[in-house]
Amino acid sequence: MSRKRVAILISGRGSNMAALIEAAKAPDYPAEIVLVLSNIADAGGLARAREAGIATEVVEHKPFGKDREAFDRAVHAVLEKHRIEIVCLAGFLRLLTPWFVERWSGRLINIHPSLLPAFKGLDTHARALAAGAKQHGATVHHVVPELDSGPVIAQESVAVRPDDTAETLAARVLAVEHRIYPLALRRVAESIAT
Repeated sequence: MSRKRVAILISGRGSNMAALIEAAKAPDYPAEIVLVLSNIADAGGLARAREAGIATEVVEHKPFGKDREAFDRAVHAVLEKHRIEIVCLAGFLRLLTPWFVERWSGRLINIHPSLLPAFKGLDTHARALAAGAKQHGATVHHVVPELDSGPVIAQESVAVRPDDTAETLAARVLAVEHRIYPLALRRVAESIAT
């Protein structure tokens, strides 16, 4: 079995990145994490990746100003240099352009802290509580040009408790994220022909 070469894109501490790195240590896992790339030079996850022996790269978005596609092209060039086959977004705080998304179609996945299609975008936990949702959770999905709208790969729910705050709900959802992201990456890696 040839393992698929995976890059994880982060902007922060990379807790989902750590879950993927851990899962990929299993000898029968169909993907290997070969690169962690961030748009923030001092993102906490970069040090964690280096400690795990994974190559890291930084492509700062600020020098590109409002030219989002030029930034995406620079990221794409780094991914090509590392012969990446699948890209996982893990707290990557940049909206990717259609140019990038179309090039990685079927090989670009994201984790979102809600049961999509509910609560696309930001502040999902507070919004779920405000809406009186009884169930909340996390979704791993294929990325398409429309925000948080791609086909679902994996999803798991948690019950919303009467005494939940956005923080307590977020903590339970994060545990779900760490479980389902490695499962979803496995499914995608196994579905891509060698």
